Amino acid sequence: MHELSIVLSIVDIAQQETQKANAQSVEQIELEIGDLAGVEMEALEFAWSSAVKNTVLENAQKFIHRISAEARCLDCEHQFTLTAVYDACPKCGSYFRDILQGQEMKVKSLTLNT
Repeated sequence: MHELSIVLSIVDIAQQETQKANAQSVEQIELEIGDLAGVEMEALEFAWSSAVKNTVLENAQKFIHRISAEARCLDCEHQFTLTAVYDACPKCGSYFRDILQGQEMKVKSLTLNT
């Protein structure tokens, strides 16, 4: 379950930012996770409940913004939503495309308690 390592990395980021700001804890955290990021949301929630105990994130309110996967076909320039990483262009059937969004996995913001 790589979701545990993801949560532990988020805890590290929160602890570093809390120390930089001389804060006590995190009040709120916002995450952006793309549909193609390879994160199983149920596993992330399960890992979160264990990994944040006794950390600056223990009592933080968590908001997760899901980013839908979007691509642009390199052959016909059609922009479309992806449901899987290997989806073809629905307009021309080409597999040559640029993924524009949907692979994100980042801490968008932290609200700290001072």
